[in-house]
Amino acid sequence: MHGATSFLARPLERDARFYIAGHRGLVGSAIWRALESQGFTNLVGRTSSELDLKNREAVFEFFSTQKPKYVILAAAKVGGILANSSFPVDFLSDNLRIQVNVLDAALAHGVERLLFLGSSCIYPKYADQPIREDSLLTGHLEPTNDAYAIAKIAGIMQVQAIRRQYGLPWISAMPTNLYGPGDNFSPTGSHVLPALIRRYDEAVSSGASQIVNWGSGTPRREFLHVDDMASACLHLLENYDGPEQVNVGTGTDVTIKELADIVAQAVGYEGQTVWDSSKPDGTPRKLLDVSNLSNAGWTASISLEDGIQSTVSWYRSHLADIRS
Repeated sequence: MHGATSFLARPLERDARFYIAGHRGLVGSAIWRALESQGFTNLVGRTSSELDLKNREAVFEFFSTQKPKYVILAAAKVGGILANSSFPVDFLSDNLRIQVNVLDAALAHGVERLLFLGSSCIYPKYADQPIREDSLLTGHLEPTNDAYAIAKIAGIMQVQAIRRQYGLPWISAMPTNLYGPGDNFSPTGSHVLPALIRRYDEAVSSGASQIVNWGSGTPRREFLHVDDMASACLHLLENYDGPEQVNVGTGTDVTIKELADIVAQAVGYEGQTVWDSSKPDGTPRKLLDVSNLSNAGWTASISLEDGIQSTVSWYRSHLADIRS
């Protein structure tokens, strides 16, 4: 039947060639660790200096020589709110080129199973909470990262088009806010959780008696440990097939104030936290509906307290080489 895929839920072959695009990033490196621990013996990765995914000829050449059977597309140009709002052209152009090149080359060279990774920012700014997969394209995007979101939506559409036109069981997954070892802790480019870890850890080192955080602390956010994300990716590749992108998250959220308290406890900060409510709060709530993921048989297993504690340990042991 036109558009039907030939998917059978089963373990992926552990010795088949498996290309992880973006294997040095937060998500890609976690996926690499997870696959290694699950017995995959033929993993392939290339740094951006070894293979520029924006270079179409180079990407096709890579696929023609490597011939991967499975692909996870975790490579992307990413950044926080400042970078996204300052460089929308780069976020749109670079991500579109990366995706189109990798997906076209994977199609041309017969990749059997592919997982495309997006981000929860693809959903409308005022989507009903928790956000269901079918909220996609039902409203306006958050203006500060609409260029990145549009690129990711284009990737989902291309995967859906390949399913319809070629019947390949390729899928897409949309993670919530991710954190963990390998995160970006830079003062300008980091997201809220790594930024808080750095701020509280530095306050412990300097003996600061008070920390001032932006906003009221009342917005709610959902956080998923990147090792859980990697586990979900393999689970979906082995068990899920469908045209709709799958939300990947915990299904629970915390206030930014609760988050700050967990971080303070994890680093051992005993001073006072003050909230500057003259500063912006951002979206009041952003939680994913993870029913489809649960129905596919997967739930997160790393608690926020444990995840933050291990991320603090990683941060402290990598202070010398952490992205400044």
